[in-house]
Amino acid sequence: MIEPLLPEYGRRSLAEVLPALLAALGVPGPAPALAVPPMRAAALLLVDGLGSELLRRHADDAPFLASLPDLGPLTAGFPSSTSVSLASLGTGVPPGAHGLLGIVLRTDGELLDTLRWTVQGNRADVRERLVPEEVQPVPTALERAAGDGVGVTVVSLSEFEGSGLTRATLRGGRFRGTYAMGDLAAGVLAATAGPGRQLCYGYHRDLDALGHVYGPGSLPWRLQLTQIDRLAELVADRLPPDAVLAITGDHGMVAVDRRYDVDTDAVLSDGVAQLAGDPRARHVHVRRGARDDVLATWTEVLGDGAWVVPGEQAVAEGWFGLPVAPHARDRIGDVVVAARGGTAVIRSRGERLISRMPGQHGSLTADEQLVPLLLASPHPTR
Repeated sequence: MIEPLLPEYGRRSLAEVLPALLAALGVPGPAPALAVPPMRAAALLLVDGLGSELLRRHADDAPFLASLPDLGPLTAGFPSSTSVSLASLGTGVPPGAHGLLGIVLRTDGELLDTLRWTVQGNRADVRERLVPEEVQPVPTALERAAGDGVGVTVVSLSEFEGSGLTRATLRGGRFRGTYAMGDLAAGVLAATAGPGRQLCYGYHRDLDALGHVYGPGSLPWRLQLTQIDRLAELVADRLPPDAVLAITGDHGMVAVDRRYDVDTDAVLSDGVAQLAGDPRARHVHVRRGARDDVLATWTEVLGDGAWVVPGEQAVAEGWFGLPVAPHARDRIGDVVVAARGGTAVIRSRGERLISRMPGQHGSLTADEQLVPLLLASPHPTR
């Protein structure tokens, strides 16, 4: 069986991006693992769902991005999903240190949807009870930059202002809400043009959304990639001369064609107390005394469609980075599953929307793990 692509924490992962940009801005700290030239202002554009393998296959749809110097590919981390990657990017530490270990996270015995910051089965906001700064307690790189006098701006969708995930992963900067590509570009440019040292984080969601709905590499996905390519070129050409635009993704994506439904399969659900994670990366929390039986059953049923290991093995092999913080350890499943090929482990009743989608991510394959780190500077003839 092909071995999983384990994240290169501390060397070439998303957690190394902001520390490198902070060092380039002159913020004191440990020597960064990635080398970025010194500058006065830096903008980091995170394109949700922009994987290196997808960009390579569809380079003709993104000629500007394909032409840029790439410090990657970097590894996203495990699970390779948005909440996890935003936390690694925002804090500069691996998942095992920050503790956001999946879109669905078991914490304090409850299943927390980390994108919406709601508990499964209850749509009410739980930020007062599951406080984002406590669920993810590691200080952010944005806080570190602001503490050194850098102007910090987060340019993202208006609906995300003050959200649980924003507070958990990107706290520390001034928030500038957006509604479309135009004000995203304008916000990034305004932030980098400010006086003195400036750090801007910008976020684009739609490539990931179309990949989920239509599949990665589909025509809608490719046309969206072309729009992002133009967006990046426009921003780069209008940057101040002493600024840089760094572009990365939080994960790649694969098309799924084989689904195992834990909500309807009595064999897979036997002995399972709670199922967290994502369709491509599952934390299986078992009932007392059922770990070995669940491990054997899932291994047999999923076969070559997944890597299925005990939680302690996933920890020891560094899937989440080492060491794993105490607040994160109980969030790791008794059994950990990383899907292969086109496999997805779904919950058709508990996670209805994502279970139906043809595009998925979260696992330890190259298509999901590898993301670029592209550097763009203002055009010399600007």
